[in-house]
Amino acid sequence: MKRDDRADAVESAVAGIIAQVRRGGDRALVRLARRYDRARIGPGSIVVKRKEIAAARRRTGPGFARLVQRVARNIAAYHRRQMPRPEMFRNIHGAQVGWIYAPVDRVGVYIPAGSAPLVSTGLMTIVPARVAGVREIVVATPPRRDGSVDPHLLAACRELGADLVVRAGGAQAIAALAFGTRSVPRVDLIVGPGNVYVTEAKRQLYGKVGIDMTAGPSEVAVIADGRADAKFIAADLLSQAEHDPLSTAVLLTPSARLAAQVRKQLRVQARALPRIASLPGGRATGIRIKKCRSIADAVARSNLMAPEHLEIVTADPRKVLQKVRHAGAVFLGPHTPTALGDYVAGPSHVLPTGRTARFAQVLSVDTFLRRISCVRYDRRSVRRAAAAAERLAEIEGLEAHRRAVRMRWGDDAE
Repeated sequence: MKRDDRADAVESAVAGIIAQVRRGGDRALVRLARRYDRARIGPGSIVVKRKEIAAARRRTGPGFARLVQRVARNIAAYHRRQMPRPEMFRNIHGAQVGWIYAPVDRVGVYIPAGSAPLVSTGLMTIVPARVAGVREIVVATPPRRDGSVDPHLLAACRELGADLVVRAGGAQAIAALAFGTRSVPRVDLIVGPGNVYVTEAKRQLYGKVGIDMTAGPSEVAVIADGRADAKFIAADLLSQAEHDPLSTAVLLTPSARLAAQVRKQLRVQARALPRIASLPGGRATGIRIKKCRSIADAVARSNLMAPEHLEIVTADPRKVLQKVRHAGAVFLGPHTPTALGDYVAGPSHVLPTGRTARFAQVLSVDTFLRRISCVRYDRRSVRRAAAAAERLAEIEGLEAHRRAVRMRWGDDAE
C-alpha cells in the first residue's frame, strides 16, 4: 500500500472510531477495547478503581515509589523555573495593560502501553501539568488482555497525582477524552504521544479539544566531528531506532573515519539488543550516516530536518548550538545521551517530530497555561485614546463601537 493510501486508510478508520465513541460512549469503549486491544473490560470497569491502584503500589514496592518521587522532583524543579509571571504596566494612553496566566482546568494524558509500561511518559506529562496548576488530570492508557493496567504505571500515576486512570487506548481513548462518556470526563486539553491512530485522532479532534502536538515516530540527528567516540554515537543511534521500525536516526559528520567506526559499532552493538533484533529484517532500517562537507554543513542539514532530538558531539558544542534553529531538544557533549533526556534530565521528552520543530516546541508548563490579556482605562486615558479608536470605528463602519468610546469621555459621559 502506498504512503498516501495508508494515510487515507488511517484517517478513515479513525473517523469511524471517533463516530462510534461519540454515539456509543462507554459501550463503544468496551467494544473497541475487545477489537483493538483484545481486552475484556466492562462498562463498570473503564475507570481503574482506587483499590487496584493501591494494590499496584504494594506490588511495586516502596523502592519504586521513591524512584518516581526522586525523578519527579528533578522534573518539577526544572519546570518551576519556567513559570511565567503576570505583569501590568502603562501604555501610551496612561491606561493599565498587561496579562495574567491561568492553567487549563482538566487535562487528559495519553500514555501508550506497548511491550513495556511507559512510566517516563507519565513523569514527563503529569509533572509539568501539576507545576502549571492544572486542577484535574485524567490518564488514559490501553488495558492488557486480562483488562488490567501495568502495576508500575498505576503506581506511578498515584505518586504523580493523577486524579483518574481509565482503561482506554488508541483513537477511542482520544475521542472519549474529547467528548466525554458516562465514565470518562470531558477534558480541555489532551497531551502525550501515541501511534499513528492516536496522532490522527488528535488531529481530527483539534478544535473540539486542545492538543499538545501531533507527534510521530521518534527521531535523532547527531552532529559529530572526528574526535567523537564511535561507541557512544552508535549507542545513541540505536537507542532511538529501538523505539519503532519507523524511527529515524541520522549521523551527520565530516569525518569518514568516524562514519566507518560507527558503522562497525552499529553491527556489534545491535547483536545484544533484542528490540533491534525483533525489527523487520532484524536491523534498524531507519539509521543513516551522512557524510558532510563540514560541521557547518551538518548544522545546515540538521536545520532542514528539524529533528525531535539533536546531539552535538564536537570540540565546542556550545558554539555549534548558536547556529541551531530547528530542533525539539538539543543534547550537548559526549556524555549527554538522549536517553537521559527521555528519563531524568528535567525537560519533558514529549517533543515535536516530523519537521514540526520548525514551528512547534517541547511540552512544558506553557502547554498547560493560557495567557489572558488585561486592560483598565479611566476617563483621562480614554480621552487620550478616543480619537484613534473612534476614527478606526468610523472606517470600519461600526457606529456602536464609536459610541461606546465616545460616551466614556464626551459630553454625555457621566
